[in-house]
Amino acid sequence: MLPAAARLRRSEDFRVVLRRGSRAGRRRLVVHALTTDPSEAADAVQFDGTVSAARAGFVVSKAVGNSVVRHRVTRRLRHLVSARLGTLPAGSALVVRALPPSATASSAELGADLDAALRRLGLVSGRLGLSPSHRPAGDAPRPTRPEDAAPDHGSAV
Repeated sequence: MLPAAARLRRSEDFRVVLRRGSRAGRRRLVVHALTTDPSEAADAVQFDGTVSAARAGFVVSKAVGNSVVRHRVTRRLRHLVSARLGTLPAGSALVVRALPPSATASSAELGADLDAALRRLGLVSGRLGLSPSHRPAGDAPRPTRPEDAAPDHGSAV
């Protein structure tokens, strides 16, 4: 579950992100993001002088499915976004809008769409914002061209 400070709750907050923010659409979801400009940092500063953390909200309409399906999609998206909130710039706000294909998507597919949308918006780079030197062991990048791959000598054994 997202902490209260990390959630968008007021309809005005949703409206501002949807109208002023950038948008990146994928097959299963659309991500709207509004990052705080340094000149507007006063809005992101809390009473104790710290900059507020990134916040997120979710829109899952009846077009996605019945209430059971909508709540399942919301829980999956909330879990995926909570793992990525720490990589987002402080003071940024996200609205994740689920599209009807998200009802039948796996969590891995939703995560891939979310990562692609965040990369397109320039909020994270690479996989979950990890640099190549911080990738887990065994997660080496794949060769992108056939000539970069290891030669195949025809041995099946």
